[in-house]
Amino acid sequence: MKNILLFGAGKSATCLIQFLETTVAARNWQLVVAESNLELAQSKLSNIPRAKAVQVSVEQQQQRDDLIRDADIVISLLPPALHYLVATSCIQWKKHLLTASYLDDKIKALTPAIEKNGLLFLCEMGLDPGIDHMSAMQLIHGIRDAGGKIHSFRSHTGGLVSPVSDDNPWHYKISWNPRNVVLAGSAGAKYMEGGTVITKSYEELFRKINEVRVSGLDTLAWYPNRDSLSYIPIYGLDGITTFIRTTLRYPDFIRGWAPVVEAGLTDDKILLSHSSIAQWSALIQPLTNGANRPQLEYLGFFDEDPIPASARTSADVLQYLLETRLAMRPGDKDMIVMLHEIAYTNADGHPGSTNSSLIVHGEDHLRTAMAKTVGLPLGIAAVLILEEKISLTGLHIPILPEIYTPVLEELARHDISFTETSAH
Repeated sequence: MKNILLFGAGKSATCLIQFLETTVAARNWQLVVAESNLELAQSKLSNIPRAKAVQVSVEQQQQRDDLIRDADIVISLLPPALHYLVATSCIQWKKHLLTASYLDDKIKALTPAIEKNGLLFLCEMGLDPGIDHMSAMQLIHGIRDAGGKIHSFRSHTGGLVSPVSDDNPWHYKISWNPRNVVLAGSAGAKYMEGGTVITKSYEELFRKINEVRVSGLDTLAWYPNRDSLSYIPIYGLDGITTFIRTTLRYPDFIRGWAPVVEAGLTDDKILLSHSSIAQWSALIQPLTNGANRPQLEYLGFFDEDPIPASARTSADVLQYLLETRLAMRPGDKDMIVMLHEIAYTNADGHPGSTNSSLIVHGEDHLRTAMAKTVGLPLGIAAVLILEEKISLTGLHIPILPEIYTPVLEELARHDISFTETSAH
């Protein structure tokens, strides 16, 4: 009997847990959901015999090891900083590990031990990063196999509110970790455009509205995402002249968010010295205009309400406002949008282009499109590994056909599939 261990039962875990419950029930396996908030984990389960929730403090090695020792595969949906703890225990007990987070240097340093023990650590196996890698590499390999040479690659992904639930001036609601929304873009960005490396500071990311169209939707806007350049060799696109990975929002979000960043209200380091929300947001007043003021008022920026007692930094206050004013309500639906734009020269020397788009709508405020697209790739990969349909070892992200082909095929059965248009 196979035993799947999942650490974390937050917003992104809902659809994954339901998928794994169905999986273990059909195969006579076991599912353990380990979470510091036991009540939260229990609320995500359906009381089937082969699935249980346990309380754990993942920082406590004995608790962590006791669970990992009995597992056949481990999935971590914990905050990224905690993956390393899980990873070290997985190596000690010789267990495969899956995460949806960006691969960091601490995990990379474990490569020799992962390989020595014949394990598979599969990171960046969610939505973005995750489905973006898999779908992009399938396109890239297809163009290459036909003799084409890619010179421009743009990939856009966004978690948005579905048009049916779009009822606020930000055209946005929180469907994933709100702290990530607050700090998104804080590291700036680096990408390649027309053969030139472009570096953008945090503030510069939101000063310009870069528009893009996806069939069936209103105009969207993008801002550059982290360090795109690091993926050029990973995707095998050395020599490419344009390469950029971006985050999608609606244009009004960018207009409203730019002054928030400019005023330093996303800062998560400097301790607060204000007593009211209005005092806290005073620095945004000179940046307020007729276009963005309704958005800022909607979030309560100018209210005389006291600073929340739990808030220590400006980012804490901002997160509180986002969580209270832009929360997904029961019945609300979110939407995931992804678009790849690839330009290339084909084998005959003629220009060609391929656009591939994905739109996924959530079912409600719990079974969100975000939870579905982050969670299902992890669950599908776990099953494929346990059934030895993926037999790779080592440290990987999903850029190899051995991973992306079966996972994308299974995602399509869950209505997560791309629409392609090509021009030659």
